[in-house]
Amino acid sequence: MAAFKLKNNINRLAGDVTIPGDKSISHRSVMFGAIAHGETKVTNFLPGDDCLSTISCFRKLGVTIEESDKGLRIVGNGFEGLKEPAEVLDVGNSGTTIRLLMGILAGRPFFSSLVGDASIGKRPMTRVTVPLTKMGAKLDGRKNGDFTPISIRGGQLQPIQYELPVASAQVKSALILAGLQADGESTIAEPAETRDHTERMIRQFGGEITKDNRTIRVKGGQKLTASDIHVPGDISSAAFFLVAGAIIPGSEIVLKNVGLNPTRTGIIEVMHKMGAELEIVQNESNDLEPVGDLIIKTSNLKGTVVEGELIPRLIDEIPIIALLATQAEGTTIIKDAEELKVKETNRIDTVVLELRKLGADIEATEDGMIIRGKTKLSGGNVSSHGDHRIGMMLAIAALLCEDSVELEQSEAISVSYPNFFEHLNNLIH
Repeated sequence: MAAFKLKNNINRLAGDVTIPGDKSISHRSVMFGAIAHGETKVTNFLPGDDCLSTISCFRKLGVTIEESDKGLRIVGNGFEGLKEPAEVLDVGNSGTTIRLLMGILAGRPFFSSLVGDASIGKRPMTRVTVPLTKMGAKLDGRKNGDFTPISIRGGQLQPIQYELPVASAQVKSALILAGLQADGESTIAEPAETRDHTERMIRQFGGEITKDNRTIRVKGGQKLTASDIHVPGDISSAAFFLVAGAIIPGSEIVLKNVGLNPTRTGIIEVMHKMGAELEIVQNESNDLEPVGDLIIKTSNLKGTVVEGELIPRLIDEIPIIALLATQAEGTTIIKDAEELKVKETNRIDTVVLELRKLGADIEATEDGMIIRGKTKLSGGNVSSHGDHRIGMMLAIAALLCEDSVELEQSEAISVSYPNFFEHLNNLIH
C-alpha cells in the first residue's frame, strides 16, 4: 500500500470526540458471552480488526454471534457448549485473543490449533503455555511452545498456585479463564497490578472471584449467566487525542465516554505530573466500569520520570507519552518497561527510530527511553511497522511538523481505531 500523507503544521484542534469502545473489554465481552449460559447483548463494541478476530474464532468454536448496527448478540451455552473447531483458529494481530483463548481451550476436551500474523509469530507464548501445562493441558508449538502455531489438547484441569513472572493482564486472564474450569481453587499472584477487566466481567456474569492485595482466587466449576454489556470508550485510544490537545497550540478537546478504570488511568496521572491542563468530568458509572468525559487544553509541560508500578497501568500509552515528552521542557525518563519489547513490535526501538526521523532528541535504554525536550519536529517518511499504536502516535506527531510527513503501513491503525483519521480531521481547524 502507498504511503499515506499525514496532515501537518496545523493551527489548532477543537471539538468533541466520542471515543470508540475499549478493545480489551470488547474482546472479553465476546469471550464471556460465549462461555456464559444465555443471550448476551453488547453495545458500543469496537469493530476493529483485533476484536473481529475474536468473533471469528468463537464462531469456529460453534458459538452463535450476530452483528448489527445495535451491537452484538451472543448465544452462549457455557464452556461445555464450545465445539472442536474444524479449522485452524486465526487470531490475526491480536495478542489478547490468542492468550485468553488458550486459557479457555486448555479446559476443553478437544484439539485446537492457533495461529496469527507474522507479528504474533514473534510474541512469546511460554508465559501462558508453561502454567497451563502445569494445570494438565497439553500444549505445544515452535521452540517448545514459545511461538505459534500453538496446538492444544485440552481436558480436565487441576487448580494452580502461581506467581506471574511478569505483570501481564493477558497471562493473568488466561489463568483465570483456565481456573474457572479447574477442579478446585486457583490462586494467581501478580508482581504489580494490571488491568482488571476480566475480574470485573466475571462478577458481571454472576461469578465469584476475590483479590487480596495482588493475589487472586478463583474457584472452578462456576456457571456464568449471560449479561448485557455496554463497552466504555477506550482510554488507550483517547490517549492520542489527550496528547494532541496538550501539545498543539490553541487547542481544546472534549473526549466523551472514556473508561476510567483505575488500573488503566496511568496516562492521566503522568499528564497531570507533567503539568497538563486536563479535567475529568466523572459520569455515573455503568455497572461494569467507571466512565467519564475528559477535557484537555494546550499545556505548558515539564519532563518527568515514568517508572515502577505505574508502567503496567499505561503500557500501551508509552509510544504517545514519548511524543508528549518531546514537547515538554527538560528530560523525561521512561524505565521498567521491558515488556514493550514483546508487543506488536519492539516498541522501545521502533518509537525511538521513528521519532528520531522527525527530529526528536530521544534514545533507547535497556528498559525504556530518555527523551529531551522541548524539540521542534521537522518531517519525513515514517512507518508504523504494522503497529497500530505507533501509527497513531506518528499521525499526532505530524500535526506539529513543519514539513510534510508520509506514513507507511497506515492500515495497521484499523486494528484498534477504524475511524481514527475521520475523528482527527473533524478536530482540525
